Amino acid sequence: MTQYRLNQLETGKNYTAKELDSFVSTTDVVLLSSNEEQLFTDPDREYRVTGSYNGFFEHSSDNGEKYYRTKRAYIVEKT
Repeated sequence: MTQYRLNQLETGKNYTAKELDSFVSTTDVVLLSSNEEQLFTDPDREYRVTGSYNGFFEHSSDNGEKYYRTKRAYIVEKT
């Protein structure tokens, strides 16, 4: 899959599931998808990046605290 290697995603642009798969395999990011757990089931399905964030809050079930994680997160929707 190295032929699909991306180093960032652009808001408003479409990507195939195989491009997104390669991206998350080589980059420390979070993908939030409207297609839920089926994001990578059809490698040729296209997704549009509708937004991105530099980080997010995460709740720890261990100690009940909330932590801000500085990690790029992208929102993708199936087209």
